[in-house]
Amino acid sequence: MLTAPYTIVGAGPVGTLMALMLADRGHRVRLFERRADPRTARPERGRSINLALAARGVLALKQAGLMSRVAPQMITMPGRMLHDEQGALQFLRYGQHAREAIYAISRERLNCLLIDAAAERPHIELVFQTRCVDMDPDAATLQLRDERHGSVRHEPFGILLAADGAGSAVRSALLARRLSSAREQPLEHDYKELSIPAVTGGAAGGDFVFEPHALHIWPRGGYMLIALPNTDRSFTATLFLPRQGDPGFDRLEAAGAVQDFFRHQFPDACAAIPDLAQQFALHPQGRLGTLYCERWQAAGRVLLLGDAAHAIVPFHGQGLNCGFEDCRALDGLLASRRDASVALAEFERERRPDTDAIAAMALENYLEMRDTVRSPLFAQRKALAAELERHFPGRFIPRYSMVMFHPEIPYAEARRRGAQQAQILDALTAQFGFASPDAPALRQAQRLLDDAGL
Repeated sequence: MLTAPYTIVGAGPVGTLMALMLADRGHRVRLFERRADPRTARPERGRSINLALAARGVLALKQAGLMSRVAPQMITMPGRMLHDEQGALQFLRYGQHAREAIYAISRERLNCLLIDAAAERPHIELVFQTRCVDMDPDAATLQLRDERHGSVRHEPFGILLAADGAGSAVRSALLARRLSSAREQPLEHDYKELSIPAVTGGAAGGDFVFEPHALHIWPRGGYMLIALPNTDRSFTATLFLPRQGDPGFDRLEAAGAVQDFFRHQFPDACAAIPDLAQQFALHPQGRLGTLYCERWQAAGRVLLLGDAAHAIVPFHGQGLNCGFEDCRALDGLLASRRDASVALAEFERERRPDTDAIAAMALENYLEMRDTVRSPLFAQRKALAAELERHFPGRFIPRYSMVMFHPEIPYAEARRRGAQQAQILDALTAQFGFASPDAPALRQAQRLLDDAGL
């Protein structure tokens, strides 16, 4: 058998996009996936954490020529809609320009669209229901199990890219051989998904129960509920709550407790989910955490990619976007280097500062989403930051905007600049308050930007 130059384990969005980019450059790719073909299999429920595509992910899809397929499935969200305990609403725009929006999309629909595109490429061989059991980087062989029949076989590989998620079997093989080490920093909060159906009647047989062009957040300090719109006019809601405590998942084991909790904390969401107790009982409770992996590549021929290398919590909406950016970065290195092993090593060296930065920012953003965003000071500070961005374009860009809307700015640079800008906001508000900046305040802002090298 002729060994395919590239083998990819994991046909989720990241693995499939990577296969498409490689195939577009003329490489042959074998793509193994432990699950059945998602285009024909019943989708998994309760574990998707609906996706929010942002500029980094969109740029990767454009580079692969896939936006014409994906765009019809995207719903524009230019801001957050906050729901208080009485159901009152407040809309906060993410940025000041029309392009500064994120896009809700179904994870399973996106995956199917990418697999459709891969199936059309003669250079890509898709192999479903085939689980990676082990991997030997020195022998360049995979041990695979057919999930339908249980048979085990060995397959050679040339270059192996592991995009098999946070529970990566390839990473486990590296750890077992002491070629890497990893630790997970678990979050003390779990999550549970719930479906908010469309309102019956109206156009096309139903309508959205909430404003569709917003990411809905019910911030409650120590926990929160969020909801993202779907093209069938439903919403996918996710409850993030401590595993134990009051409130905590351990206190919501009885149907009555679930109803009471939602009725008091999320009254409008509670009214919109007629089968709340049933869904809560049936849908799995998921764990969250950040993965820190010491080494992503081995033997010059194996590389971990996406969540397999650097899984993060979902609170900045960057897990998929970061994985897609991995694909762009690796594709560029492989195209410009004659030796693939050099490209793999360079990829890890160049990407690690950025993936470390977004992991930290994702954790920080959880506090903002569930708590800080409720404060009037948050809105005032955000308004002042927007004024500075208008007066000093390109020099002052809010950190959230750098992460979500400026793919040309690396994550690590966004975090560094964000910290400097926070100090500038602190200094300005201490001296001038939160009023719209006048001439003296703008002169001081310019001095502070100059001093910071921004």
